[in-house]
Amino acid sequence: MTLPIPMTISEREPGADCPLCPRLAEFRHQQRITFPDWYNAPVPSFGAAGARLVIVGLAPGLKGANRTGRPFTGDYAGDLLYATLEKFGFAEGKYGASAHDGLTLPDCLITNAVRCVPPQNKPLPAETRTCNAYLSATLQHARPKAILALGRIAHDAVLDALALRRGAYRFAHGAHHGLLNATLVDSYHCSRYNTNTGRLTTEMFEDVFAAIKRTID
Repeated sequence: MTLPIPMTISEREPGADCPLCPRLAEFRHQQRITFPDWYNAPVPSFGAAGARLVIVGLAPGLKGANRTGRPFTGDYAGDLLYATLEKFGFAEGKYGASAHDGLTLPDCLITNAVRCVPPQNKPLPAETRTCNAYLSATLQHARPKAILALGRIAHDAVLDALALRRGAYRFAHGAHHGLLNATLVDSYHCSRYNTNTGRLTTEMFEDVFAAIKRTID
């Protein structure tokens, strides 16, 4: 992973009315009408800019990050993710499912492959490609020791952002891929669907973070 000079904040985060993905922009507009008190904008990254761990999710959840304005905040996936971050020392404070709960991430940065909420929580491949420039700039600025991809789409987006061949790094839960200056770690997404079906258990998720701690410490 060869990272050029850090990017500016404007290059790492899309504007509130980003028009680059027309379908997502239209969906965002609809949500502003239906839920005028929600955040309803591209959700910025959350955490420490120079963190050793960067976590990459898929996209904001409609009633989670799109409502609260903070990644993985306000839905079940956030309950599991932030509880695990607290357990392994990546979060300080108490997660309260709100962007104003005072929680901080002193050594972790959370972002998404796609910054806007997609219909049915499913971004199109073209939308993931379009938003990839922001992920690339975020990773270039953070220069982490470990990158955790939550799900295959996030895994592929990280590889694209770093201009690496997807075929050389196959997604598998718990897999560690050595890059030039970082380790890419894979996990199934911490969604309610995956946990309800038993595809991902709390123990499996915690094992991923225990391995990350050993990698970066």
